[in-house]
Amino acid sequence: MTPHSPDYLDIQAEVGITKHLGGFKATDELLALCHVKEAKSILYVGSGIGVGPSYIARQFGCQVVAVDISEKMLSWTAQRALEKGVSAKVETRLANILNLPFEDNRFDAVLVESVLAFVDLKEKAILECLRVIRSGGYLGLNEVYWTERPSPEMIEANRRIQMGIDLLLFKEWQKLWESIPLSEKTTKTYVLEMKQESKDRVQWVGWRWSMRAVGRLIRLYFSNPLARQTIKSQTRETSQSYKFMGFGLFTGQKLK
Repeated sequence: MTPHSPDYLDIQAEVGITKHLGGFKATDELLALCHVKEAKSILYVGSGIGVGPSYIARQFGCQVVAVDISEKMLSWTAQRALEKGVSAKVETRLANILNLPFEDNRFDAVLVESVLAFVDLKEKAILECLRVIRSGGYLGLNEVYWTERPSPEMIEANRRIQMGIDLLLFKEWQKLWESIPLSEKTTKTYVLEMKQESKDRVQWVGWRWSMRAVGRLIRLYFSNPLARQTIKSQTRETSQSYKFMGFGLFTGQKLK
């Protein structure tokens, strides 16, 4: 059997690193817009290494269910919750955003950060999140988009990072968001500043965790030729595409 070349998410899961644009500042704004301080039960879709779920549990004392499609990421999430002293408040579940294993109207809010860029059926995913929110609860997204369409070569390079999925232009995100049945809709947009993003990323993960992840990345780079090829290509392609990207916070209340 031909060895499988690890993709972008495989590499992140292996080394224990995840990110979303805007860091804690964007997350805090998203939490405020979704009235999380008043919530008792939160669904966090795309837990990654668990920074978001643990942060919410510590800040607000609510129960957080963290889901991800990667068992490895859920393992990191459980470790993070243990380190932060919130294991009793963070539950992990293996799940796909397109088919959430929860009953209707269960959560006070559903939060999704940097997940839908990797999902082709974005409207279906958003409506599935909406299904599990109680009447009057909130949905909050933090997602990346093209501010302008780059060259076909850059689009194709980014598709390789995004698991074959195309990023939307902002106007396409606007059109999609307008079609979702929510009240109190808000859209806040931001430009990318690479220096600030690098700082935000380290702050999000934490210095100690970041250093351990870098060590794992170096070992992976030198021990796995297929992973090395992926890391090299992703680093090159990501650095070229950032100037065409922005991100937005999209929030709204489920109709009562």
